[in-house]
Amino acid sequence: MPPYAYFRRQFMPLAEAKVGILTHALHYGTACFEGIRGNWNDEQKQLFLFRVKDHYERMHDGCRILKIDPHHSVNEMIDLTLKLVEKSGYHEDVYIRPLAYKSSEAIGVKLHGLEDDFLVIVATLPAYLDADKGVRCCTSSWRRVDDTMIPARGKITGIYVNSALAKTEANEHGFDEAILLNHDGHVSEGSGENIFFVLNGKLVTPPSSDNILLGVTRDTIIQLARNELGIETIEASVDRTELYLADEVFFTGTAAHISPIIEIDHRPVGDGKIGNITKQLQQLYFDVIKGKNPKYLHWCTPVYSKLAQAKHS
Repeated sequence: MPPYAYFRRQFMPLAEAKVGILTHALHYGTACFEGIRGNWNDEQKQLFLFRVKDHYERMHDGCRILKIDPHHSVNEMIDLTLKLVEKSGYHEDVYIRPLAYKSSEAIGVKLHGLEDDFLVIVATLPAYLDADKGVRCCTSSWRRVDDTMIPARGKITGIYVNSALAKTEANEHGFDEAILLNHDGHVSEGSGENIFFVLNGKLVTPPSSDNILLGVTRDTIIQLARNELGIETIEASVDRTELYLADEVFFTGTAAHISPIIEIDHRPVGDGKIGNITKQLQQLYFDVIKGKNPKYLHWCTPVYSKLAQAKHS
C-alpha cells in the first residue's frame, strides 16, 4: 500500500503531494511543524498515537506566533491524523509530521497578507539516536537562538537551521549529537532534544527561560519520574561543567525517545555506562507509549477500530 498524505484538504498518495518552488515557507522558513509518534503494540494489534492532543495544542500555539491560520481546530487535526494513519495501514512504529505553512507563491519577507495551509504525512523513521548503546556528545560552537530572535516555544521550521549547523558540526567531529548553550552560556538543549541530568539522585533540566522547546516527551518524563520513581525534577539553569560532573545525562524527544548520553566532550558521564535512573525511565516510557500501562492510557489514542484489529489478529 503506498503512503498517503493529507494535503490541500484531501487525502492523496504521498508521491502526488507537491508544493511549488515559489512557496513562501520554502524560501523563508515560515512554517511550524510537529513530530508525533505512532507506537505499534503487537499483542493488541493496535497502533497508539502518543499525546497527540498535546502536540496539536503546541502546534496551534506556534501558528499564533507565526500568524498562520491552519484552518483546522485541534480536534479536527486529530481526526484527520487518525484517518490518515488508518488509511496508510501501518502495523509498525510510525512518525507523523504535520506542517502548517505560508503557502502563497510569493517573494517577500513578511508574515501578513499571505495564504496559509496545513498538511500531514506519515512514514516510518529509523532510530534517531542509539537508545541502547548510548550517545557521544560535544558542546557545540553554535549558540541556541534567543527567544527575541526566533521564539523557541514553537517548532518553527526556520529555527532548525540552528539545529542543523550544530548537528552537522558534531557529526563531522565524530560525535553523535550536539549540546547547545544559550547566549548566557547555560545549557539549553540538543539539536532536536531536551536534556536532563542526574546528580546525587536528583533530576535537573533547563527551564523554558533558557530558550528550550517545551517538549512533550520532556513533560512525560517529569511526570513519570515524580509519579513512578518519587523523583522530583528541578528546573534550573545548568552550566556546561555541571554536565561533566553528573552521574547520568540523557536526551528526551519524540524522535529520540529517551537516549542516554555516555560521553560529553571526550569525558565519560558517570562510569561511562547507562545509569540506573535512565534505565528505569526508559522502561516506564516505552511501556507507556505502547499502551501497556493502564495508568497512562489517556495519553494513547488508538488508530484501528476493533473490527480492524480482529482482521489482523
